[in-house]
Amino acid sequence: MSVLSREELRAALAADPPLVEGIEIDVQLQTNGIDLRVERIQRLASPGLLGATDAVREPAAREDVPSDKDGWWDLHRGAYVITYREKVNLPRDLMALARPRSTLLRSGVEIHAAVWDAGYSGRGEGLMSVLNARGYRLQRGARVLQLVFFRLSTPAAEGYRGRYQGENLEKS
Repeated sequence: MSVLSREELRAALAADPPLVEGIEIDVQLQTNGIDLRVERIQRLASPGLLGATDAVREPAAREDVPSDKDGWWDLHRGAYVITYREKVNLPRDLMALARPRSTLLRSGVEIHAAVWDAGYSGRGEGLMSVLNARGYRLQRGARVLQLVFFRLSTPAAEGYRGRYQGENLEKS
């Protein structure tokens, strides 16, 4: 496995479909990855549940956190689910890992994400933890996360087919 360079990422952004849709290349393309922006923030409104089999699983209910007229959220200490603005299209020979931008970490905010599997397509989600006792202000469209892409030694025989395939995409 190897990490894709800026040049390889630029080529993948020009592919059909593009690796990531809806980005500002001059702003979001980094040396070792692509920054994603926050589009939506939700707070957890119920407990979740995960059993020993996939048949016994229910994510926590959520409710939207309203932003002000300029798109700013005032976030108190706690856990939030964030949805990214960009659509990611991973081919069967690429997977990705996500890391928060250091600006967030320096202010007591973390973003946690699962592995982005080869073959996944959708507008992903992550868990944002505001640890700062004084809270945090975040504006819609802010770059919050960097996806780092890895080329698999051989393409996956079958891409991701889980329940989150195509998540947060408008239905036609």
